[in-house]
Amino acid sequence: MKIICIGLNYKRHALEMGRPFPAEPVVFMKPDSALLKNNKPFFLPDFSSEIHYETEVVVKISKLGKSIAPKFAPRYYDELTLGIDITARDLQTNLSKARLPWEISKCFDGAAPVGTFIPISTFADINNLNFRLEINGSVVQQSNTADMIFNINEIISYVSRFFTLKTGDLIFTGTPAGVGPLKRNDRLVAFIEDKPLIDFMIR
Repeated sequence: MKIICIGLNYKRHALEMGRPFPAEPVVFMKPDSALLKNNKPFFLPDFSSEIHYETEVVVKISKLGKSIAPKFAPRYYDELTLGIDITARDLQTNLSKARLPWEISKCFDGAAPVGTFIPISTFADINNLNFRLEINGSVVQQSNTADMIFNINEIISYVSRFFTLKTGDLIFTGTPAGVGPLKRNDRLVAFIEDKPLIDFMIR
């Protein structure tokens, strides 16, 4: 099982990070050991003092596929949820400045919490989904998939040029503006429309 992630895929997030809009999807991957399921708590690691949340729509691949055209991409997924791309921002910043790979800032154990998957058919249009993250009852991120630079079908088409997609693979499709720090005893609840899909604690 692969966890494929897309960076800088919302315009406002790229702006807040001071980065130009990408011409193609920015792809990185997380190991399966980063997966955190069933609303288990996330434990703050000792190697970073700046752990950030990044809320994302996550798609689950439903069958084997390679070199998939965008128009055929909907055949390869039928469920989605919300996930948190947990990032050690201090590590990422330092590694990026040194022009070094920054996997350790995003790929550590538990850095990919995911919520309950629900059928795509639940929604009229996945390219027009409202979603938000609340921390301790306050909204900290709120956006709509219409603001993506590359939509879900374009992402699947692009990544399938390089990687064979297999049943159960997950694609984190990028975070909107509003990323920020996490602290001990924070409670994270994320919603698509008004459906709470993930609810967990920071320890």
